[in-house]
Amino acid sequence: MPHFRCQPISSQNQQCGLHRPAGLSGQAWARYLQAGSAANLHKLRHSLPKRVRQSQHSFVLFASAAPAQTASRRPKATANTDSELLDCVIVGAGISGLTLAQAFASEHSGTVAKVIITEAQDRVGGNITTKKADGFQYETGPNSFQPSDPVLKLAVDVGIANDIQYGNPTAPRFVFWEKKLRPTPSGPDVLTFDLLSIGGKLRAGMGLLGLRPKMPDQEESVEQYVRRNLGKEVFERLIEPFCSGVYAGDPSKLSMQAAFGKIVALEKSGGTILGGAIKLIRDKKKNPGPPRDPSLPPKPKGQTVGSFTGGLRMLPEAIAHKMHNKLRTSWKLQSVSRNKDNTFALVYDTPDGQKQLKTKSVALTVPAYTAADLLQDHCTAAADKLRGFDYPPVGAVTLAYPMSSIRDDRKDKQGEVPGFGQLHPRSQGITTLGTIYSSSVFENRAPKGQHLVLNFIGGATNRGIVDQPHEELVSQVDKDLRVMLVKPDAPAPKTIDVTVWRRAIPQFNIHHLDDVQELKEDLVKQGWSGFYLGGNYVSGVALGKCVEYGYTMAKEVARYLESDGAAGYIAGPQKTQDEAFYQAEIPITNGSGNQ
Repeated sequence: MPHFRCQPISSQNQQCGLHRPAGLSGQAWARYLQAGSAANLHKLRHSLPKRVRQSQHSFVLFASAAPAQTASRRPKATANTDSELLDCVIVGAGISGLTLAQAFASEHSGTVAKVIITEAQDRVGGNITTKKADGFQYETGPNSFQPSDPVLKLAVDVGIANDIQYGNPTAPRFVFWEKKLRPTPSGPDVLTFDLLSIGGKLRAGMGLLGLRPKMPDQEESVEQYVRRNLGKEVFERLIEPFCSGVYAGDPSKLSMQAAFGKIVALEKSGGTILGGAIKLIRDKKKNPGPPRDPSLPPKPKGQTVGSFTGGLRMLPEAIAHKMHNKLRTSWKLQSVSRNKDNTFALVYDTPDGQKQLKTKSVALTVPAYTAADLLQDHCTAAADKLRGFDYPPVGAVTLAYPMSSIRDDRKDKQGEVPGFGQLHPRSQGITTLGTIYSSSVFENRAPKGQHLVLNFIGGATNRGIVDQPHEELVSQVDKDLRVMLVKPDAPAPKTIDVTVWRRAIPQFNIHHLDDVQELKEDLVKQGWSGFYLGGNYVSGVALGKCVEYGYTMAKEVARYLESDGAAGYIAGPQKTQDEAFYQAEIPITNGSGNQ
């Protein structure tokens, strides 16, 4: 038998440091790749020819319990398609689907053990797309998360808690108003900040105390609610730019109950917003709730956002690494149907041909319009509601400027640009929705001497961006920034990236929550109990809400399976998206992939 030497089996595996020993058959190598556990690898190694086992290269291959490979791109595996009945198939390996899979593993492994996660793309993470180029690290989708306990728990469970980065909790947020970037209130400065006039502050204060029109019986838009309670100035100078810049939405259509439900709840419980806040504080003192999980890292002080040292993509990739033996990428779902025995059959196009999975339950964490196509032939009413959800386009334009190009009045004493970013009311003549100071919020995002900014353009009131060349978008953003942040005579910026999400953020417009609940009820009426809908159009658009709902959804699925399909499934959507309001967190955009 000849001496065995290592040889690459593909360019992808070569990049990952994964090699097949010459003389070892491709079939045996494939068995190794799918072995999945230390015990199986040990058995496989000892089933090989003695010369292979003793080779100096065979060794490294079996040194770990699983193959070394990148978390976002994985070798294509063949699922058990005929013989095994699965507990749940998760369709979509974005953050919603991956969180659900991790929640099954960490909290419901006894009930939901046989799980497969399928993803149409050749990578995980959906629209979380951290990139690196020329010394820059940047995001083209969601930019950060609120460090809520569910997100921190997820980071702990997948082993990346030590990689969490927090932004400066004192970093100001700015709104461009009357040719000036003005900080938003963040505490004691609520009386002295200059974004509102004295009259505007008095009107807001009167509304907080209850001197305003009564709450109507019908659901209010964000614009209607804020104008009624807090006045014209609060709406035009604070809330309208927030809705446009963060949700890419139209506040005259956006539901107040869906977007800022906690504030609505305060008014309902206390008669006024202030009265409700006082009542909530008293209730929390009387009923403090269970103690916080001691395994979680301490919560940062103040209002801040988080990411990871390697960007947001570290989170989905870490989950995928944990779930590698359950993950199937480049699997495109063609159809789903209900069997006579109340199981589900899912048919996929895969790199290895058509495959079918049989499962007790399904979690569909894809965009609403994709879910609509899959359900059209089975649940027409639900499909029609799903297809009606609006996803306006958003362009993410990442630019870099030398620090010398930044206006002097935007720098601190150290010559840095403080702040989280800025928002731009539609009335102020600025096309760009908002700008995040990426290199100011988190460390190591740009080379020294460079200021990296992520700009958003488009949204519900500017859908024409899908027809504009990328050069025009860059030119428009640069033009806007020269009015506010950049010196008018500065050299052209370095274009780092332009990504246009043709279908970006789902709009939680008036009646959205009712529509989501009704379409779930429609599924049950059609005999589709055990078929679950997830993703950002259900949970809320912020990354943290997708994570939180993943844990909630896992409980619902486990309850269904524990009752042998008898438990009623109506998991109502999360009632608010408030975390983005409080944290200015950038929501999950929605492109061609899964959420």
